[in-house]
Amino acid sequence: MLVREVMTSPAITVRHTDPVRRAVRVLSGHRITAAPVVDDSGRLAGVVSELDLLRGEFEPDPRATVRPVPAAQAPPPRQVMEVMTRDVATVTETTDVTAAIDLMVGKRIKSLPVLRGHEIVGMISRRDLLAMLARPDEDLRQAVVDVLREQYPTGPGWDVAVHDGVAELSGPAHEHADRIAGLLTRTVPGIVRVRHIRRTP
Repeated sequence: MLVREVMTSPAITVRHTDPVRRAVRVLSGHRITAAPVVDDSGRLAGVVSELDLLRGEFEPDPRATVRPVPAAQAPPPRQVMEVMTRDVATVTETTDVTAAIDLMVGKRIKSLPVLRGHEIVGMISRRDLLAMLARPDEDLRQAVVDVLREQYPTGPGWDVAVHDGVAELSGPAHEHADRIAGLLTRTVPGIVRVRHIRRTP
């Protein structure tokens, strides 16, 4: 599965000069955990996350401690560029989803900007991936049937079943056709494995 088949597009972006509170409203209003930050030319300058936006926004509550609360040493950040992450991991539309997952796990991040050259074309998040895995098996089965019918109309007929995201293609043994059918089935977002079941004559 490729990133373009799972990503959310278009990406919701904020500008590096936006006030922090505007970015807070953007993330909250769109129910997203991070957004790409663009510079004056519209290119990727960073990413701002929920945690970034929380920095310096709250002071200790005096009711929570018997000790005097120290006065704030600095005003809260005013612009997104003051809190955003500048070292950004990105992927392209044709990146394999498994590589995107490895990046998220390795860097402990929830989402990645998707680039086409310098253009931001989407975001892929853990929520997008979970949504694919949550697709009902019957929807996945129909999607597999449709892709086999459309992309391989001359192939032999297969009976298709899907259980917990695992596609089962049953039919007479045909190594070349089965290989093509398996490749096509794996392109369906939400299919996690493909099994071939040989029909007995």
